[in-house]
Amino acid sequence: MTEPDAIVVGGGHNGLACAAYLAKSGFKPLVLEKRGVIGGAAVTEEPWPGFKVSSLSYVQSLMPPRIIRELEMPKRGYKVYPMGPYFMNFPDGSGVVMYEDHDRRYAEMARFSKHDADVYDDFVAWKDGLAEVVRHLLWMTPPKLGSRSLPDLLDQLRFAWKLRGLGGRGVADLTRIMTMSAADLLDDWFESDRIKVGLSIDSIIGTWAGPCEPGTAYVLLHHEIGTVDDDEATGAIGSWGYVEGGMGAVSTNLAAAVQEYGGEVRLNAPVSRILVDGGRAVGVVLESGEEIRADLVIANAHPEITFLRLIERDELPAEFVRDIQNYDSRSGTVKINLAISELPNFRSNPGTNLQAHHTGAIELAHSIDYLQHGFEDARQGRGSDKPYCDGVIASTLDPTIAPEGMHIFSMFAQWVPHEWHAQPHREEVEAFADRVIDGYNELAPNLRSSIVHRQVISPYDMEHEYGVIGGNIFHGQLTLNQLFHMRPAAGYANYRTPIKGLYQCGSSTHPGGGVTGLPGRNAAREILKDRRKRKIA
Repeated sequence: MTEPDAIVVGGGHNGLACAAYLAKSGFKPLVLEKRGVIGGAAVTEEPWPGFKVSSLSYVQSLMPPRIIRELEMPKRGYKVYPMGPYFMNFPDGSGVVMYEDHDRRYAEMARFSKHDADVYDDFVAWKDGLAEVVRHLLWMTPPKLGSRSLPDLLDQLRFAWKLRGLGGRGVADLTRIMTMSAADLLDDWFESDRIKVGLSIDSIIGTWAGPCEPGTAYVLLHHEIGTVDDDEATGAIGSWGYVEGGMGAVSTNLAAAVQEYGGEVRLNAPVSRILVDGGRAVGVVLESGEEIRADLVIANAHPEITFLRLIERDELPAEFVRDIQNYDSRSGTVKINLAISELPNFRSNPGTNLQAHHTGAIELAHSIDYLQHGFEDARQGRGSDKPYCDGVIASTLDPTIAPEGMHIFSMFAQWVPHEWHAQPHREEVEAFADRVIDGYNELAPNLRSSIVHRQVISPYDMEHEYGVIGGNIFHGQLTLNQLFHMRPAAGYANYRTPIKGLYQCGSSTHPGGGVTGLPGRNAAREILKDRRKRKIA
C-alpha cells in the first residue's frame, strides 16, 4: 500500500466504518488495531474448539439499513437472523413470552393484567412516535449550542427545524423520557410489576443505574431508534437479531470494505502516542517505535485513552481535559459465555426441544425492586446478591457458531462495583458468575449440569484486554449530561477535537453506543466537509 493519508486509531466497528467511508471517497486510510483480532467490542473469538463466541457485544440491533447498503455489506455475506421474543420467567414457575404475534402476546400479558395487555399497543405507538422524530438526530452533527458565531447559529436553527414535528405535546413527552426513570415512566402506563420489569430491561443494559434512576427512560428509547432508515417513510423500529458468525462478522465485513475500497487494516499494532506539531496532528507512534505520518488522524478509542494517554495534556485546553477526566464510563457489567450441551428446560415453558422462547432474550429479572436492589448492592461496594442478566442463545438460529447439538448461552450480567475495572477481583467476579448461573438454574434446573465450558469476562478484562474503559460497552453513560452536544465534551461533539487534523469517531461521540456505525459515518462526513473547505480556500 502507498503511504496512508489518514490513520484510524482502533479497529472497532466505528473506526472501520469511518475508514470504509473515507476509502470509498478516495482516501487511503490505515486502521491500526492493538489486538490480534479485529472488532474491538464487536468481536468473534474461539475460546474453545468449534465454538465461535461473541465475546462482548452479542446482538445486532441498531445498525441502520442505509449504512448496510452504502458499505455493500450483504455482498460480503452479511446476514442477520431476527431474534425471537423477550422471555420473562419467575421462581414461582410462571412466565410470559412477548411474542411478535399480537394475539399470542396479548394472551400472555393478559394472564398478569388485562389492563396492561389493552394499553401495550398504545404505549408502543407513543414510544415509536418519539423515536420517529428523534431518529433524525442520529444522522446530525450536534450543533454548538450557545455559540454566537454565524455558522454555529445556522446549525442551531437547522437543529430546531429537525424538531419541528414534535409540537408542544411532543416536546413535553421528549423532556419526560429524557429525564424520568424507567420505573416512573412504566408506572404511568402499566400496573403489573411482571409486565413492567420485562419492559424496563432496555433501560438498564450496560448502564450504571437501576430502573428507578432518573434518565433510564431515555436509555430505553435509545434501544428503539437505531434501525429506522432516515430516508424511508416507514421501517422496523428496534428490531434485533443475531449476525451469522457472531458479532465479529460485522467488523470483519467492514474491514473487508476498507481493503476493497483501497485502505489497509493492521493488527497487533498498538499506538503509544499521537504526534502533534504546532497544534496539528501529524501522525502516530506505535509501541514498537515505528512512526507513521499522516495529516489526518481519527481516534476510535475511548476519550480517556485518546486525550489522557496518547496526547500530552499541555497540547489540550485545560477545560477540555477536565471534561474528559469527568466523563462517566461507570458500568459494573460482567459478560459470561457458556457452552451448553442442551437447551434450558424452563419450568414455566418445559422442554429442551427448540421453542420460540429459546430464540430470544431470556431475562433474569423478577421485579423492578429486584433490579433496583441489584444495583444498590453494587453501589454499596459488593457484587449483586441477586444479579440481573440479559441472556441469549444465538446458536438456536445461527448454526455456524457451535457444533451440532451444542449451544452458546451469552449472558450480559449486572451489577458489580464499578471500581472493579481497576483490579481483577477474580474470585469475586467468579462468585458473581456462579450467582448468575444459580439464578437461571432456579428457572431451568438442567442448566448447570449442561455447562461444558465457561468464560467470565470482568470489567477489568473489558478495560485492559478490549479497551472498554470502565467496562462500559457504550464508551460512556447514555445520560442527559453526556448526550448529543455534550458527548463527549461541550463544544467538541462535532467529531472534531481541540487539535487540528485530529477527529473522533467512537461510541463516545453522538449518537452513542450500540453496533451502529453511525459515529463512524458521521465523522467521515465531517472530515470530508472540512477537506472540501480546505480545497476551496
